[in-house]
Amino acid sequence: MRFDILTLFPELFAPFMASGVTRRAYESKQVEVVLWNPRDYANGNYKRVDDRPFGGGPGMVMMAEPLSACLAAAQAARGVPAPVVLFSPIGEALRHESVERWSASEGAVLICGRYEGIDQRFIDAHVTHQVSLGDFVLSGGEIPAMALLDAVARLQPGVLGDEASHVQDSFNPALDGLLDCPHYTRPEQWNGQGVPAPLMSGHHAQIERWRRDQRLAITARERPELIDAARSAGRLNAADEAVLKKKL
Repeated sequence: MRFDILTLFPELFAPFMASGVTRRAYESKQVEVVLWNPRDYANGNYKRVDDRPFGGGPGMVMMAEPLSACLAAAQAARGVPAPVVLFSPIGEALRHESVERWSASEGAVLICGRYEGIDQRFIDAHVTHQVSLGDFVLSGGEIPAMALLDAVARLQPGVLGDEASHVQDSFNPALDGLLDCPHYTRPEQWNGQGVPAPLMSGHHAQIERWRRDQRLAITARERPELIDAARSAGRLNAADEAVLKKKL
């Protein structure tokens, strides 16, 4: 898959793509990333990409023309039109289900806005998807773009080393959409605290039941709507319901 990223700060992506386990996805081109700077497509000696907002107000607005020319170049380089994603507070929240869809796609063009926003005419003419990380505002779309890339890259075969790793992630359908359980490693005693006995038992069924119980309890406490969704989908059995009733 290929992601073309329109950003005024392409240098931010270099350390991100060279660090951590997901670098494998970028090095192997399983997830190809091509960076485009709208400033390279701006007119005039100053290569201006923003201007004051009509109607007044603070800040500056990214101009439609440089963005449009830059997007046209990115789409032409791809050869086949791709979805155009803008990271925006009005967008759909990025969730596991949408990450899975993007991870199975051929990629997209990601628009990283800056300043007070982007000229609405560009959005109306070109943007096909709007995505949000949550109910807060960042200084630009680069961090959300990295979040999407990272979430997609780690789902690619061979990237995490152990194919079962992402299956045990929070929100994964393999866990019925629940939050993950606590994890422990050596030493067995630390600061006077030990490891839960079921994890030391060597009894596979007992370990899995403990983990399932923990996932249910944590999800019920922190994200009860995920319990409701799992129940509505028929993913909870009688033992699960007994645990939830006891915990509540």
